[in-house]
Amino acid sequence: MKMAICKRIHIIGSVGSGKTTLAKEISSRLDIPHYELDNVVWIRHKSGDIRRTEQEREEYLNSILQSDSWIIEGTHNEEWVSNCFHSAEVIFFLDTKYSIRTYRIIKRFLKQKLRLEKANYKPTVEIFFKMFKWNRYFEEVGKVNFFNKYGIHKDKIKVINNAKYIKKYFN
Repeated sequence: MKMAICKRIHIIGSVGSGKTTLAKEISSRLDIPHYELDNVVWIRHKSGDIRRTEQEREEYLNSILQSDSWIIEGTHNEEWVSNCFHSAEVIFFLDTKYSIRTYRIIKRFLKQKLRLEKANYKPTVEIFFKMFKWNRYFEEVGKVNFFNKYGIHKDKIKVINNAKYIKKYFN
């Protein structure tokens, strides 16, 4: 399937795998809006984030899925996200090396603390350490769960280990 005809794209990967960067790049190239699943879960406020109820989350996600084109990215592969995988024309699974993701987590935290990079959350030491925990969990559990649950979509799953593949895919 050529990238030019894909208008419903799901990107999944661990913390620091490059999901948001890839989503922004594809979004600007194809002029398709992109959405972070974390922002479907959370309502962002300066005073602190508020978790949406399950119903609010589902309604918001369904409103995105009903549009003609979208890029949805996140680490989530729980049941509430299953319609994303079913509706997507292509699923990019970012299988970035663990060491690269670890480096990116550290780099991101430092950039956010120095206010060189915007964060959707308050970059606390607590969240910094949670990111390592989430990264390990994705490596050991999330990846396996994704392929067990959504392997039925293997015809549209593209596993990406490096950026060169994406450039080749675009060309």
